[in-house]
Amino acid sequence: MSRRIAKSEVVEAAGSDPGNAPRRSAGSAQELAVVGVVRSPVTEPVDHGWGLVTSEIELESAYHGALRGLEDFSHAVIVCLLHRARYQPELHRVRRPRGQADMPEVGIFAQRAKDRPNPIGLTAVEIVAVDGDRLTVRGLDAVDGTPVLDIKPYYPIYDRVESPRVPEWVGRLMSGYF
Repeated sequence: MSRRIAKSEVVEAAGSDPGNAPRRSAGSAQELAVVGVVRSPVTEPVDHGWGLVTSEIELESAYHGALRGLEDFSHAVIVCLLHRARYQPELHRVRRPRGQADMPEVGIFAQRAKDRPNPIGLTAVEIVAVDGDRLTVRGLDAVDGTPVLDIKPYYPIYDRVESPRVPEWVGRLMSGYF
């Protein structure tokens, strides 16, 4: 049986007060299924070197066979619950990325910080191997034990932007990250 995450657990993982969560009508409870867990040599969050990290995603038994066909792709998009992130609006809503003095103050939605209102991680990774119910990837910026919410094949038609515009500071910030 797969583990399910109730909306209240997601709010709790984000470090927010459930009383401040958006209200939903009765009967509209939301749950997210944990489809697997990250097994990584990285046990503490870091801000560099993720491109060299090889991790495995172990699927929950309820998803046996769900990786079939993924071996035909070179890349996948991994959606994770950033279970160790703690969003504190007064600290994270507007800040300098990574707290670096040479970065501009920007809102949380103009950066990729882990401490977010909804602790969802999204990373395109290289597929190293698919072995039964185990997916080995390179470049996943998630620590050991991170719950995986979804795995999607990388489709260039959906996932690639030909000529994106990004601020100059992003290149400096991301130097050495991957």
